Amino acid sequence: MKEKIQEEFKKHFGGKGTLYASAGRINLIGEHTDYNGGFVFPGAIDKVIMAEIRPNKTDKVRVYSIDIDDNAEFELNEEDAPKQQWARYIFGICREIIKRGGTVKGFDAVFAGNVPLGAGLSSSAALESCFAFALNDLFNGNTIDKFELARIGQSTEHNYCGVNCGIMDQFASVFGKKGNLMRLDCRSMEFEYFPFNPRGYKLVLVDSVVKHELVDSPYNKRRQSCERVAKRLGVETLRDATKEALDAAKSDISAEDYSRAKFVIEEKERVLDVCDALNRGDYETVGQLMYATHNGLSKDYEVSCEELDFLNDIAKECGVTGSRIMGGGFGGCTINLVADDKYSHFIEEATKRFNEKYGHEPKIYDVVISDGARKITE
Repeated sequence: MKEKIQEEFKKHFGGKGTLYASAGRINLIGEHTDYNGGFVFPGAIDKVIMAEIRPNKTDKVRVYSIDIDDNAEFELNEEDAPKQQWARYIFGICREIIKRGGTVKGFDAVFAGNVPLGAGLSSSAALESCFAFALNDLFNGNTIDKFELARIGQSTEHNYCGVNCGIMDQFASVFGKKGNLMRLDCRSMEFEYFPFNPRGYKLVLVDSVVKHELVDSPYNKRRQSCERVAKRLGVETLRDATKEALDAAKSDISAEDYSRAKFVIEEKERVLDVCDALNRGDYETVGQLMYATHNGLSKDYEVSCEELDFLNDIAKECGVTGSRIMGGGFGGCTINLVADDKYSHFIEEATKRFNEKYGHEPKIYDVVISDGARKITE
């Protein structure tokens, strides 16, 4: 990929620029906890967006996307927003830096990526973080701190791409560290690295390639359930609720609201338990907690679907250490922690049986926990 980018940069703009990259991400555990003031547990992966960038001494940005085979050119004022959706991510990063008092001048760029699209690995956050990191380095002497770079990516989604996302994806993309996952406190924004070196295990995503069209807004409905229960329990968010308090109030709340809150309170504890297990190097316990999360997402939070439950069942039957839905649900991937000696059999079974039942094979992505946004030196 690096050679291809350099070749295209020379072809489009002549000479050489500086190479930067930022990663997609996984979230090992901690789902639907972000808007409840809880913890998430992401890590950057070895799938990246990479860009070669060079200031061009004009007030114009000229960008070429190898994967889409498309050019965009724009100036840096608010009214100069490009029409192409992919280019709006880059324009948004430029504008958000400028709005915060930073400097962005004209530049030429060529980029490409190997973060699978539509698999819930946050290719958009990787693109945002790559350009935010690069423009901080090229024009601002790295004076913008890393948290602000993550917020710049998040604001780009909100203000230029129409996605009201949380901060986890951009955070993981900017702060990722090889061999470590990160526990992010979504309330205080404090975070801590935890070692993730699962020798004897692989981390693999099985992508159902299914996304169910939803008639109502299930995320908003679940969020409202959580807010109703928090209000009834007299806490700001479910982060501060206990299972005992929830059980004591059970007769005052609907069965559905009870189930939603039960999942969130249990998931908060599971993230903390996974941290303890990783500090001990106990990957079997990590796996059991992943299965418990899947069960909660499927039965209590009801954001799974038939295809994902089927993949989870196959994982159990094949002796996979841990498996769960990753992401918001209703389609997408399962994330699986698989012992090396069970890997081939699991992939073979999942591929064959899923194809027999649903008429298409799932996509398989092996992932390794890697570094986040960075400059690439030769």
